[in-house]
Amino acid sequence: MKLRQKIIFLAIVPLCLAFTAIALVLRYQAVELARQQRAAIEAAYLASKNTELRHYVDLAQHALSHLYDTGRSDDAIKEEARRILADLEFGDDGYFFVYDEQGRSIMHPRQPELVGSEMWNWRDASGSLTIQHLIERAHEGGGYERYLWRKPSSKTVAPKLGYVIGLPRWGWVIGTGIYLDDVEAALGQVDRQNSGYLHQTMLLIAVIALASALIVGLAGLLLNLSEHRVADAKLRQLAQRVVRSQEEERARLSRDLHDGISQWLVSIKLQIEAALVRLSGTPEQAASARSGFEKTAAQINGVLAEVRRISHDLRPAILDDLGLAAALEHLCGEWRDATDAADDGKGIQIVFENDGDGDDGAALPDVVNTVLFRVAQEALTNIARHAGASQIKVRLYGGRSLLMLQVQDNGCGFDLEQVDDHSRHGIGLRNMRERMEAVGGELDIDSSPAGTRISAIIPRPSLFAHPHA
Repeated sequence: MKLRQKIIFLAIVPLCLAFTAIALVLRYQAVELARQQRAAIEAAYLASKNTELRHYVDLAQHALSHLYDTGRSDDAIKEEARRILADLEFGDDGYFFVYDEQGRSIMHPRQPELVGSEMWNWRDASGSLTIQHLIERAHEGGGYERYLWRKPSSKTVAPKLGYVIGLPRWGWVIGTGIYLDDVEAALGQVDRQNSGYLHQTMLLIAVIALASALIVGLAGLLLNLSEHRVADAKLRQLAQRVVRSQEEERARLSRDLHDGISQWLVSIKLQIEAALVRLSGTPEQAASARSGFEKTAAQINGVLAEVRRISHDLRPAILDDLGLAAALEHLCGEWRDATDAADDGKGIQIVFENDGDGDDGAALPDVVNTVLFRVAQEALTNIARHAGASQIKVRLYGGRSLLMLQVQDNGCGFDLEQVDDHSRHGIGLRNMRERMEAVGGELDIDSSPAGTRISAIIPRPSLFAHPHA
């Protein structure tokens, strides 16, 4: 996986994890809120049902009070009481029932077949002793009881909430009840609505998360395309610079061979041919021929020196044999000799310092040695062409954490931003930067009217990340 893809992946994954965490927390909070809402609605429903039942029973008790307060308990007065209770109805499923204290059904207007039945041991669908519990509540002074009973309107067993009171003088337990299936239906509707809202919320979060991930991915894709275009443009420019550098190097070698070695070889050839002619002449001509051969031998030495110079410019052998420090010291010596010869002994003063901790570059990878040597060559070439300096210090420092080559002069300096912005200037500086980037290093340039300091720095972990050439 490429770096840009990793970055996009690392951007999308935390985003998705964040949305997932939000969704889980929101789901937990929504479920908890729905549970609390259901409990509150159920409590409110039951409270209203309790109050409603209490009022119904109070109404029935008030309707019987004129009979019960007479103190009579004969069958006639009880029959009148049963008639009054049978007429008290509310809705299709609202009615009053009467049991004696032994659990025998005295009155049941919706299920007359139960009248007279002994129901003390009767159990509802859940196995609860319903009649016993109702009588217990009546003995306690009145109370509520939940049980299962057949609903008259639907002929199905449904949960019911009953409220009973006792009439001790008659030995009766009277009460009524409200079926709770409508409460369960209302609570089920609330649960379905909450579940639907939660599902819609989760779906909305998923859509937002997916859209966000797509936006991040699309932005990363566009960024990749843009970076690829920029990288391709830079690569084309680099390729063009490499081609130009190769052509310039070939042109320089061609000039050196044509203007130097080629002309010398032609001159040597003519001198040898002339000397060969004079060898067959008079003694004086033979002596002149020997002098010509001596001059030719001197010129051949010059040709050999020129060949060594060209070879050294291509890649100095000392760099491979003795290492970077020796090659830099030799380079500084050549520059010192060249400038002294050009200015009659008043050339540029150049000093080389090796401040390393025993690392002279001999054990370094060849590519690192070559890069730093070329940086030094380019820096010295720029100083000679543009700086007008009289003093140069070349310093090689090898520490525990980095390797640094520093070239400092006292020349006129230059405007770094202006050089970087110019398309045709600063090619040497760009080449140095690119060489350093290739080996994991960096090039630091500090220039002012008092001089310029170029520092090529390679961290220690990057030194041996490149195989030997």
